[in-house]
Formats: sequence, C-alpha cells, structure tokens
Amino acid sequence: MENFTNPVIDTSSLPRYEEVEFTKLHSGYWKVLMLSAATVFLILGIVITLALIFIEELTPSAIPIVVGFLLIIIISVICSRVSFLKKAYAFRNHDVLLRSGIFATKTTIIPYNRVQHVALHEGMYSRMLGLASIEVFTAGGSSSDITIPGLKKDHAEDIKQLLMGKIQKQL
Repeated sequence: MENFTNPVIDTSSLPRYEEVEFTKLHSGYWKVLMLSAATVFLILGIVITLALIFIEELTPSAIPIVVGFLLIIIISVICSRVSFLKKAYAFRNHDVLLRSGIFATKTTIIPYNRVQHVALHEGMYSRMLGLASIEVFTAGGSSSDITIPGLKKDHAEDIKQLLMGKIQKQL
C-alpha cells in the first residue's frame, strides 16, 4: 500500500498576478464606447422627445425628465471612462489575464489548458476604426468567459493564433 502524503504549500512563494505588467486597451476603443453610447442615447432622446410632444400629461414634467436624462448620460460617460481606463490584459506562459471593474477591480485568470475556443469579433464601430475583440471560451459555458476588446485587428488576429496554438499543444 502506498503512503499518502499531503504536504502544505507555502502560499507566500506562489507567483503573484498583481505583479504582471498589464497591457491597456487601444485608445481608439474609447471612441467605440462613445459612438455606441451616443447611438443608444440618441434613440432614447428621440423616444423621450416624441413622448413629451405627443403625451400632453408629460409636458409639465418635461424639465425633470430632461435633467434626469442628462444626468444618466453624464454618469454613463464617467462610468464608461473609468471602466475603459481600468480594463487591461496580459498573456503569460500558461494563462491569460483580464483586469476590469469600475468600483472594484476584478482579475480573471484562465489557464490555456481550459480554453476550448477562441473567437475574433468586430462590431460596426470597431470595424470602422480597425479594432476587434478576442473572446475566450472555456468548457461548460455558452458565452465567452472573457472578452478582450479594443485591440488593433492585426494584433487581435495574432493573439487568436497564439491562443489557438496553445489549444493545439494541449491536445
């Protein structure tokens, strides 16, 4: 019979993800975020304007509605900016890291041996600016586990090839 051992791991000697040098998103991605937000707020603004024009009961409360709408736009832009500035990624020998968050910082680490599929995605505004996103899927999920947006398209294609190569080595 084999002797079972279960030694204690010295957690102070483990590699620290906090020491990894993260790469920030491409600055053009801020334009993508603002164009997307402008599209949504333009549509909402038109709907609110039409509602104020055609629903006579709303006319006396137009000022608070407009002020509220403007506050929502301002808060949305500030939160988008903070999120944009905090989001970053890194690739190490054995895993991919994504840091994100607005009020709290979240770091997602996915080992390459868990990656099942990698997709490159270009939205309408991203395509106009030559940007793309990489979506990394692991087993058991129907949606991507992490999405790294705001990459130059050629860089995103290189990253996809890197990840696909890591997947092939695992097989």
